[in-house]
Amino acid sequence: MVIGAVSSWVGLINIQWPKRPVGCFVFHDIPESIRQKMEELEKRDAVDRADGTERLDRLRQIPPETGRFIALLAASAPAENWIEIGTSAGYSTLWLALACRERRRTLTTFEILTSKAAMAAETFSATGVGDVVTLVEGDFLSHVSRLGPIGFCFLDAEKEIYGSCYEAIVPRLVPGALLVADNAINHQATLQPMLDVALSDPRVDALVVPIGKGELVCRKR
Repeated sequence: MVIGAVSSWVGLINIQWPKRPVGCFVFHDIPESIRQKMEELEKRDAVDRADGTERLDRLRQIPPETGRFIALLAASAPAENWIEIGTSAGYSTLWLALACRERRRTLTTFEILTSKAAMAAETFSATGVGDVVTLVEGDFLSHVSRLGPIGFCFLDAEKEIYGSCYEAIVPRLVPGALLVADNAINHQATLQPMLDVALSDPRVDALVVPIGKGELVCRKR
């Protein structure tokens, strides 16, 4: 199920953007609607973590410093398909949308839970990022065969599928493309098999960056 005005998300990379000055969106001059929504989601995430909200009902989103980190990385990524696996309420997507605006790219984000996809759709409507973000409700692994070359991927889904996602993504990365996977430190025990593969994979250069909950960063060779 695709949510938003664009019914076909394959090939969005070919959108022709109007000319405008570059350098206006990543961190500086963040639109007020996006800033306010980020603050709202940050407050809700903090409450979720403090009040014992059930795991699947929590936002479980990245902290702001990780948002800035992935936006910087995305803004330097090759101009191929940009994707996100695990949208939740769209907080990380908003950071990536800033990079999309900076680079005149588009992002396709996948969310498997209907409740979270609905929240994300509201986030994108309230912040006006529908021109650069397409939300797909469903299992990423069931859609991956439709993907072309990938320039950037942010992975923040259920940890049990990280290995499968890694093996599906890496062959599709173009040279210089980036794969960033969240929770590499705070869920290290669960992710260790995938981390071992990535850190020894001759197809990529990889390291774990101690920011936020730990980010595995892989660059395709």
